Amino acid sequence: MSDLPTPTAQRLKKPSWRDSRLLVGILLVLASTAIGAYVVSRADDRVPMYAAKSGLVAGQALEADDLVRVDVQLGESAKDYLSAESALAPDRVVLREVRAGELVPVSAIGGREQASLQPVSLQVDATSASTLREGSVVDVYVNRPAAQGKGSGIGSDDLAGPQLALESVTVSALSDEDNVLGGGAGDTRPVQVMVPREKVQQLVGDVDLGARITLVAVPGSVGTKTS
Repeated sequence: MSDLPTPTAQRLKKPSWRDSRLLVGILLVLASTAIGAYVVSRADDRVPMYAAKSGLVAGQALEADDLVRVDVQLGESAKDYLSAESALAPDRVVLREVRAGELVPVSAIGGREQASLQPVSLQVDATSASTLREGSVVDVYVNRPAAQGKGSGIGSDDLAGPQLALESVTVSALSDEDNVLGGGAGDTRPVQVMVPREKVQQLVGDVDLGARITLVAVPGSVGTKTS
């Protein structure tokens, strides 16, 4: 018989807290859990908003059937759009065009008292228009030609001086930056504003007489560019 020693079986040892592999595994599990929680929390940042089911036009009475709920991430800009967290307020009207599928801006919706407004397109001073966008609230100044018979008339550069024609009206449409008419200091840009019906005739008459139109943004207007 052999006198060689018989090897003893090695028993598996219970992992110790000091085992580096165990610590690495725990850290990986914790990291995966944290990443998963972050992804879920980011998904939960979505808020319900209203979008136009089909195109909305100025003057249209707004009904719930005209809108569709969408969940989106908007951050701080969410306040500028119509929230779907509550039902649509009654007697709402559309103040300016909203295309199908677009989120509905708060500035594009108003009350019944604004239903008498009409969109009027004006050729305005390009410099005054450069800081505006759809939804801007503006005062309209009209600089009419000086009285005829004093060497002035339609198309004359002799102007009587600016007068406030409209207060706190909404810009409903704005041309592209490249669509500017004139040259130099006389540059003008097409801007559409919502005008009370009783003021439309006078404003159109001023335009036909060749008056210079300037829009001045109302301080705090949510639609006005700041840079």
